[in-house]
Order: sequence, then structure tokens, then C-alpha cells
Amino acid sequence: MSDKLIIFDTTLRDGEQSPGASMTRDEKLRIARQLERLRVDVIEAGFAASSNGDFEAVQAIANAIKDSTVCSLSRANDRDISRAAEALKGASSARIHTFIATSPLHMEKKLRMTPDQVFEQARQSVRFARNLVGDVEFSPEDGYRSDLDFLCRVLEATIDEGATTINVPDTVGYAVPELYGNFIKLLRERIPNSDKAIWSVHCHNDLGMAVANSLAGVKLGGARQVECTINGLGERAGNCSLEEIVMAVKTRKDYFGLEMNIDAQHILAASRMVSQTTGFVVQPNKAVVGANAFAHASGIHQDGVLKARDTYEIMRAEDVGWTANKIVLGKLSGRNAFKQRLVELGVQMDSEADINTAFARFKELADRKADIFDEDILALASDDSVTHENEHYGFVSLSQHSETGERPHASVVFTVDGKEVSATSDGNGPVDASLKAIESHVNSGAEMVLYSVNAISGSTESQGEVTVRLQNSGRVVNGVGADPDIIVASAKAYLSALNKLHSKAERVPAQGWINP
Repeated sequence: MSDKLIIFDTTLRDGEQSPGASMTRDEKLRIARQLERLRVDVIEAGFAASSNGDFEAVQAIANAIKDSTVCSLSRANDRDISRAAEALKGASSARIHTFIATSPLHMEKKLRMTPDQVFEQARQSVRFARNLVGDVEFSPEDGYRSDLDFLCRVLEATIDEGATTINVPDTVGYAVPELYGNFIKLLRERIPNSDKAIWSVHCHNDLGMAVANSLAGVKLGGARQVECTINGLGERAGNCSLEEIVMAVKTRKDYFGLEMNIDAQHILAASRMVSQTTGFVVQPNKAVVGANAFAHASGIHQDGVLKARDTYEIMRAEDVGWTANKIVLGKLSGRNAFKQRLVELGVQMDSEADINTAFARFKELADRKADIFDEDILALASDDSVTHENEHYGFVSLSQHSETGERPHASVVFTVDGKEVSATSDGNGPVDASLKAIESHVNSGAEMVLYSVNAISGSTESQGEVTVRLQNSGRVVNGVGADPDIIVASAKAYLSALNKLHSKAERVPAQGWINP
């Protein structure tokens, strides 16, 4: 059995199925590049057959990524598989991941197919995919709740047809660690050709055990691939968390005895990028990447850490990308220093024009804020207006007045196709008034389904990062804005979301029905 653990990241596919987490092609490409820097083995870039937008995203990632295998999901039919193969043509290393449900409940209620029909379709789909690419993964959706004898029959046949990876999903998060680990072990023991494929685990977090189940599948079951997402992103309660899997295997190498390709120092940058892109804030006490993950409030703990770090810390903060050097730049810093810091933080911009725009924003911020933190720079880099030159809407200026006992009002100046317009409104508060002012002119008709404020660093001088999620005609988009003035940040976020609603290139996610 191999001592190498393959990390398969599905943030851009299964993670994106979280309502509101859908991403544009450019956002997906940016995260894929960060995953490549993280040295993820396999990047599941999307579901090419689900929409033209997702096809283009998979294609762009396949053409850009050189050091990781790029994968596209497909249902077990020729059309989906052909579409995936077409999107992956430019990849240095390509994989097609095909699936069909095998549990009695899913076959009867969802597929309305007999077991024999499912068996035949699984077998034929793998054969068809294997003729298009050399690397094929097969997943029996809801595999953990499938009949063992039937599952063995399906998996043996798909391996015979050329599946190089067999993934056993706990699609609904029903498993518990010991039972799931032994289930994988039993499958490998009972299937005669099990040694001809790499075994993979894909666990959901409905009972809070996705990481534990995945690790049990590795240790007890002999799986050598884990499917996971940055920050555990995913629909319902989310997926298995990449950062927790990686650091568990690294920290307890004495127990797992496995090697990985992952460069863990890029974990934090990946976490922040995914959080800022999707608007899903990382909870402070989240393992590895939460703001409090390496904080010590107890006097006894603080004393112990000062005397010997390993009294209370089992891993080093620096190993996952945290830095003790918080203040890195100021108003006198030059463009080259700023550009170098972007590189150190794992941020890659598409053009010199984007860097120049971000640097101009940095200088503006430095005039208003004495200390510039890494978090501030990441927020600047994630600002949609930095990397999108041809925005339909652009922020110009804002003034507002609020006083106890009086209804607040606001005036906002913004651009529409490059032409300045102004709008005013009152509201329940200054944020409400500002956003109503914008909407009074735009008349988008969109419903706001999320408004979230997050302090980027830990002082009252901090930038505020605002996420606005809008829904209109079945489309759900996020807008992110950052500014030391939280009212301005809110207006920027709202305009950012409106830009995405306006964009014809924004994909409409197929959520809730593809979930191996």
C-alpha cells in the first residue's frame, strides 16, 4: 500500500454548491492558481456539462494549471463525459470524475432505475470516459448507504472498465468513523481487483464528523485519497475540511505515517481567498485557519507558551501561513515592496494594470490608516473593482447624516457605464439609506439575502469587509467591499453584487442535485 496521501480539492465544484457561493470564471481561476501554489494533487474545477459558464471555467483552469491534475465532474452519460473531456483538452494532467447513485433510496426515488440498469450505466460510462482520458474516477453516489453486495458488483465492474480511482462518498453525512473506516476496508477485501485502483473518501459534515470519517477511511480502510474543500465549504453543513485533514496527517505523522505534496504555508492565504470570494466568513475558533486558532487568553496558557511553545501548541502558526510580522507596509512603501508582499501572501494578479490599481488603492488606504496589515492587503487584492476594469457600476463617493432621534439619509455618487449619477434616500440606518439610494436609481429588483460585516484586523482603525448577497430571478451572487468606513464598504459591496447580476458571463449554478 502506498504511503502517499492524495489531496483532491473540490472547493470549486462541491464547495460551490453552497447557496450563494457560486463563483465567476475569473474567481475560480484565481482560487485554482492558489490551490496549485498549495500543491494540491487534484483540483476538481467544476461540472463542465452543467452550464456554458462552468464549461468555460473548467477550460480556463485546465489551460492555466500545470502542476496539479485538473478534474471535471460528470454524470454517467456520454453527453456529460464528452463535455468534460472537451473542457479538459488543454490540461497537462486531466481526470474525468463520473458518478451515479447506488443506494436503494436514490435508485428508486431519484433515478427511477433498477439496480441492473444502474450497474450497466456505471460500467458503460467508465468505459466511455476511459477512451477519452487515461485518468478516470468513479463515485457511487450515496455509496455508504448502498447494499454491500450490489456496491461490490458495481465497483468491481468499473475497475475492470478502467477506473483508476474509486471514491466511496458519504453523501449525506450519515457515517461514524469506525463504521465508515471498516466499510472501506470491507469493500477492498471483498472486491477481487481492488488493488488495481486508488481508493478515495468523500465525506459530508452533517453530523460534524466529516474529517474524522475521512481519516478513519484512510487509517482503517486504506484509502489513499481524501476529497475535501478549503474551510470545509459546501452545501448543508459542508464538506471535509482540507486544512484540518492536512494538518492532522502532518502533525500526527507518527500515527498515520503518510506523505503529502501539500505546501502548508499557503493554507491561510487559500482560506482567506475562498472566504473573501464566497462571502462565507471563517468562524474565529475554526481549527487551523480561525482568528483564534493560535490565540491564548488564559494566563496559565500564556505563561506556558512563553516558556516553551509546545506546552500548548501542537503545530506552529507559521507552518500554515500565519505571520508574527503583522505590520508589513506603510505610506512610504514603494510599488516593488507592495508587489513582493502580494507574492509572499500568495496573491497573483492577471496583469500589471491590476497591480497598479491595487497599489493605488493601497496608497489611498495608507493615507487614512497608519498601519497596513497583511489582512488589509488581502482585502485590497480581493476587491472586485481592482480586477474588473470594465464594471457596469463603479463607486465614486458617499455622504450620509445620522443623528439620534432623526431618520438617517445618504447621498451616493456612482458610475453607470462610466457616467456619474447621484442618488439620495433615507433609511433605518446609514447603511440602509446608502443602499436604498443606489437601488432607487438602479431598480434591480434584487432581494438581499445576506449582509455581513467582518473586521479585517483587530482595532477600531481596521478596515471593515462587507459581504452582500443578492438574489434575482433564481440567480444568487456575492459582492465584497472593503474600506475603513463601513458605510462606504457597504456601498462598494452592493455595487459589486449588482455588477455580477448585470454580467452576462456570470454562471447560473446548478445547485442541490449534483452531490456524490
